[in-house]
Amino acid sequence: MKILVAVKRVVDFNVKVRVKSDGTGVDIANVKMSMNPFDEIAVEEAVRLKEKGAATEIIAVSCGDAKCQETLRTAMAIGADRGILVETTEELQPLAVAKLLKALVDKEQPGLIILGKQAIDDDANQTGQMLAALADLPQATFASKVEVAGDKVNVTREVDGGLETISLSVPAVITTDLRLNEPRYVTLPNIMKAKKKQLDIVKPEDLGVDVKPRLKTLKVSEPPKRGAGIKVPDVATLVDKLKNEAKVI
Repeated sequence: MKILVAVKRVVDFNVKVRVKSDGTGVDIANVKMSMNPFDEIAVEEAVRLKEKGAATEIIAVSCGDAKCQETLRTAMAIGADRGILVETTEELQPLAVAKLLKALVDKEQPGLIILGKQAIDDDANQTGQMLAALADLPQATFASKVEVAGDKVNVTREVDGGLETISLSVPAVITTDLRLNEPRYVTLPNIMKAKKKQLDIVKPEDLGVDVKPRLKTLKVSEPPKRGAGIKVPDVATLVDKLKNEAKVI
């Protein structure tokens, strides 16, 4: 069984994000970029499934500019066998990415497609669901445990009321949650090996996909700065302020 894993290049989670002075977006000039943490979990899960004998090949896919090759090399250092970059300078929105992945799913015919549940830059949480709808595949979102059993995959997912376990027939789409696993440390020998692995580059037009944005960002702004707290002398004053100033009771 093949596993296709989608990975996205985003601003590193340790970086304090800054908004451009003209309000057109987030400033990524000279900012450290890395693989989306949820996607890293997806790659790790695919590698673990291969180590258990449930998969024979792992294909990492990324959509974006040429710099996304670094993200794919990281995925291959974790354990992916080869990479595919859909190279474009267009702003890619979830629907466009889902269409690109659908085209690659049709071409590669993987048994499982694993994605992070969301990217930490736009927090859209849409791509996996859109891909499942476009490809007409069963899906399991927010996975905290994945077990392959023959032509079925059992997924434990996190829901508001606790945990839910569902059984899917393959091929299927899975999106990963934080508690699914802890990604391994990437060693230097594996980084060197990843440089020799196959990395194919295609264009959206090669896949017959129109990636023009459907949505337009009007303005990006920072949230208002949080005001300083105050101390009150007694409970009566606290209740008075909550009632008359904050108006929460």
